[in-house]
Amino acid sequence: MARMMPPFFPEDSAPGEKSVYRALASSSDTEDWIVLHSLNIAEHVRNPEGEADFVVIAPHLGVLVIEVKSHEQIDVRDGAWYLGRHPPTARGPFKQANEAMHSIRKELLRRKIELRSLPMLSAVWFTAVRARTMLKPSSEWASWQVLDSEDLKQDPVAAVRRAFLGGIAHLDATFAGYSAGGLGPDEQTAKKIASVLRPNFEMGVVAGDVRAAREHQLVRFVEEQYSALDAMTENRAVLFTGPAGSGKTLLAMEAARREIAAGNSGRLICFNGLLGRRLARDMPEDPRLSVGTFHRELLALTGLRVPKDASEEFWRSELPERALEVLLESGGEPVDFLIIDEVQDLLTDAYLDVLDVMVRGGLASGRVLLFGDFERQAIFDDGEGRRLLNSRMPHMPSHRLTVNCRNLPRIGYSVNLFSGLAPGYKTFRRDDDGVNPVWLRYSRGADQSRLLREAVQRLRDDSFDLSEIVVLSPLGQKSTAATTTDPWLRGVLEQVDGGEPKRGRLRYGTIQAFKGLEAPAVIVTDLDRDVVPNFESVLYVGLTRATDRLYGVVEATTGLAGLGGTL
Repeated sequence: MARMMPPFFPEDSAPGEKSVYRALASSSDTEDWIVLHSLNIAEHVRNPEGEADFVVIAPHLGVLVIEVKSHEQIDVRDGAWYLGRHPPTARGPFKQANEAMHSIRKELLRRKIELRSLPMLSAVWFTAVRARTMLKPSSEWASWQVLDSEDLKQDPVAAVRRAFLGGIAHLDATFAGYSAGGLGPDEQTAKKIASVLRPNFEMGVVAGDVRAAREHQLVRFVEEQYSALDAMTENRAVLFTGPAGSGKTLLAMEAARREIAAGNSGRLICFNGLLGRRLARDMPEDPRLSVGTFHRELLALTGLRVPKDASEEFWRSELPERALEVLLESGGEPVDFLIIDEVQDLLTDAYLDVLDVMVRGGLASGRVLLFGDFERQAIFDDGEGRRLLNSRMPHMPSHRLTVNCRNLPRIGYSVNLFSGLAPGYKTFRRDDDGVNPVWLRYSRGADQSRLLREAVQRLRDDSFDLSEIVVLSPLGQKSTAATTTDPWLRGVLEQVDGGEPKRGRLRYGTIQAFKGLEAPAVIVTDLDRDVVPNFESVLYVGLTRATDRLYGVVEATTGLAGLGGTL
């Protein structure tokens, strides 16, 4: 699969460029291609500077520079090009592509890249028109240099291969035996070409640009999900369901903001402590809104202190029973609304009894908005939570969120396969960037520190700051991160606390504690099916935390059948 550089396209890119980017990034038929997008050429052969829309570096085929034209109207008359509403120009797109190609060739020669038997070619992709039938033959271009809208619809990768093969045939006809001894570049040379072109040609894309684009995408895509709230406004109670990454937490926060704006008072609560801190940090302070975990709310209601070494019985039975007594005895004013995120972890009779008293009208007729993942995330109950909820709120409508807004497609597809999701992710809002998840094997009982450090270093080489990386494990104090003796790792690791990531620090924690949260890059260690109970469900939570990069450190005998990625 192609590796895209940079791993996103600018929001102001032309629609045709976006279409070509998506086509090349999402194809499984691009082998080990490297595709550079929107490259600024500092030393252009004609102008003070120039730009190449795409540079495809394909091992054993060559280097192809593609100029993209998105115009819906194209005409060529008397040697002039009329592109949409732009003024006519004698410097047509084929000349632009050819000049960009020669500029790149000149730079590669200057950097001592061997170009013998390495085809350097150019083409033009007319993404909105059927240019292959519209453009009449001309001495200015060859038929193999023309790609069009039908190519984009039918088989974009085949069209690029056609351009490569047409160009190679042209070189063979011009220089007898050109390809007889084989064609370059090999994989190592392809990577070298990409590394040479990026610092000299790339349009100022640095790690900060990638981070900003990622954050902008995640927020914008989830905002598009707000239509789900709009569609259910006429219902007093709604259950919003969807797999990890479908925007449930941000929708819950938006729902709370809307209730406050309408003058209502209420609670936004969840089960997970780290998620509770995130909600409290990101929501505006308002006396009409209480934000935090369910158990923190109960502690505040009862005034109880958490016993030293509090048992499961305290949290699941004693605390909710005491809170229910306080609520019934005091006759306190119930709130106008109740919004619960990750509701699948709060579905017990004891918890629901308390929630029923908290909100005006109770669960049956109150303003109650629930957000939950019933795919594989209910790792704290016995699977009966949904049935129990239906018995308490039998007429509550539900709305299913189906679009993944968080994960890059290759991460989502790996989740589908590895954790056995059914039906699994169908649609992704983010565009693929051609980078697969990486899976590293270890032998049971062996120290995984070397593999963890390798994964961290590879992510740093990929321009991720340590603060953007989270190391997760299904284990607690026995995890690789918690027990490592590696001096460097011990110097940078710190436990996740729910606060803002600190630059230069590498966070670690359990998969269970990190539910509801996300990070640009995630390394999941200690993946051993024989050691981890409820393996697929725990793994599902861990893998879906990663927005852009995913590494898994997997015990050697733990099956990975059907899983995409590299080992």
